[in-house]
Amino acid sequence: MPWSWAQGVDGPMSWSELERFVGDVEADGALQRALKHCRSRKELILAARRLGYRITRIDLQRAWQEEQEQSLSGVQECN
Repeated sequence: MPWSWAQGVDGPMSWSELERFVGDVEADGALQRALKHCRSRKELILAARRLGYRITRIDLQRAWQEEQEQSLSGVQECN
């Protein structure tokens, strides 16, 4: 998983929940299909919460930022 640090802004619990959620979604095709209807971060968070995952908007924002930083560092290494 690209998200290696365990401390989210809301604390380690919500960040670990995001990691668990991502792992479960990656491993479960039925869960992937169930989440395809989500058209926004808000819808994704609400769906995840209905499924029992305690993730936050801040967790998703941090994950997106980290992914962007990793993408940029990969591009810089190629140059």
